[in-house]
Amino acid sequence: MRTLFLALFLVLSGTAVAEANQLPTADTAKPTEIPTTEKEFIATINGFEKTKIIEQFGEPSKRDDIKTNNGKVIASVWQYHFLNTTPEGTYYETTELDFVEDKVVMVVFMNSDGSDGTGDGLREVPPAKPDL
Repeated sequence: MRTLFLALFLVLSGTAVAEANQLPTADTAKPTEIPTTEKEFIATINGFEKTKIIEQFGEPSKRDDIKTNNGKVIASVWQYHFLNTTPEGTYYETTELDFVEDKVVMVVFMNSDGSDGTGDGLREVPPAKPDL
């Protein structure tokens, strides 16, 4: 019984090792170009570094860096205009990429230009009305 179990284990583990050593197929290979359609963009963008994103799309139209006290950039918010399309083929006006170090951690698609009117990222809140 032990011999049968050992033989079965060796056969199955050999198959697992062989599958792990296979080269990636076209389905699993990392794309060399970043797609611009919404779902494909979200599925692949975190696999690309900032340099590759700039290489393909150019510098962002707006860039905000968050730095430590010693000046090291730890997070960034980049905005591009008319970069990504909906499944129907229309463009989002703004795509925002939020980075932590060099990795995209969030993608936001907006149907506005991304500005809020004040230019500093803050919105003015109207004063509260007194209760009557």
